Amino acid sequence: MRLRIGRRTGAVVAVVTAAAVLAACGGGRQPGGAPQGGASAWALTGESGDVLGARFDAWNEANPDEQFAVEYFANDAYKEKIRTAVGAGNAPTLIYSWAGGTLEDYVANGNVVDLGDSTARLEEELIPSVAANGQVDGTSYAVPTTHSQPVVLYYNQEVLDAAGVEVPTTYGDLLDAVGTLQDDDVIPIALAGQSVWPELMWIQYLTDRIGGPDVFQAVLDGEEGAWSDPAIVEATTKIRELVDAGAFGDTFGSVNADQNGDTALVQTGKAAFILQGSWVYPDFAAGAPELVESGGLGYTSFPLVDGGAGDPANIVGNPSNFWSVSADASEEAQATAKKFIETEVLNDAAVDDLLAIGTVPPIVGIEDKIAEQDDADYLSFVYGLVSDAPHFQLSWDQALPPAQSQALLDNLSQLFLGQIDPQQFSDAMDATL
Repeated sequence: MRLRIGRRTGAVVAVVTAAAVLAACGGGRQPGGAPQGGASAWALTGESGDVLGARFDAWNEANPDEQFAVEYFANDAYKEKIRTAVGAGNAPTLIYSWAGGTLEDYVANGNVVDLGDSTARLEEELIPSVAANGQVDGTSYAVPTTHSQPVVLYYNQEVLDAAGVEVPTTYGDLLDAVGTLQDDDVIPIALAGQSVWPELMWIQYLTDRIGGPDVFQAVLDGEEGAWSDPAIVEATTKIRELVDAGAFGDTFGSVNADQNGDTALVQTGKAAFILQGSWVYPDFAAGAPELVESGGLGYTSFPLVDGGAGDPANIVGNPSNFWSVSADASEEAQATAKKFIETEVLNDAAVDDLLAIGTVPPIVGIEDKIAEQDDADYLSFVYGLVSDAPHFQLSWDQALPPAQSQALLDNLSQLFLGQIDPQQFSDAMDATL
């Protein structure tokens, strides 16, 4: 039995291992909680977790001798648990990740295996820019397993109309809208500051629009003083400008994304905009169906910054979530996991299921399938963002090594709360290089 828990970052842990499987497979246990002779997987709760669960259900039904035991966790709980498990050699057979710096660490430490021929089908079907995130030095160690997740600027059209605000195309337009919306007693932009990671979307897009992708690449390359690049300093200065102008209201520090607090503000008309990943669209469709069906939920790309060097078609977010195979699993369990990747990951059924919940899988040539969906306009918009983006930048907390990632989240939170200024932010982050 699987338990469905809200969004991709639901607040409780759902343990979905089939009791019958565990009862039938006595004896010792493999790393990650797999029954002896079986394989295991951990992933996140939410709508896309339901899609993954359907693939495991299909596999277990067709392969009674090669069962998967599966557990699903809330976002933050999972991140802590998987780091500990991988470090202790007790990871599940299938390791769920965002690739980036974490995957590079896994490869460097011998925690995951070369996926070999199991990726042959997927390599022909995946959007290349997404597939590349699972490769280290040209070898595939991870494969995309869910939808592409670009960050989108959503808005409540009814709120904008009431305030006489147009959809902003530039940062200046957005800043002007903040003042107008405040005069109308509306929170201009919903932000889940308590969760911190939604704040990353602001520094990422602003940095990219101002300086282009090479700015953050210098950080990834460990260049001295990379966090003091003028583009990052300008981005953090604009963040403080927005906060000081009241763009996020007075209580954003207590809003929690895992509890859907940010999307709820837009759904109920208490906030006008929200910058969030495409994974929140199912929340809107479920929580405010009248708003969505009436066309009241709008969406657009992040505004350009006048004079900026970045391509306004660049996007940030998560190209996908990925499966890797643990090097600590038994050879038998590794073989099962590779066969699962070969046959179940983003197959036709998974693609259909992802589209049905309002998300876009990173598969080429699905325009006709998208056109058949109830949410075709939105899905086409997101698919276009992903397919046409010159650069798709991974979320910085996933792109960076874990220690630097945590320092980024800590310092970014302090920046938004006014506890440090832009230069202090850069100085603190330069110290982590």
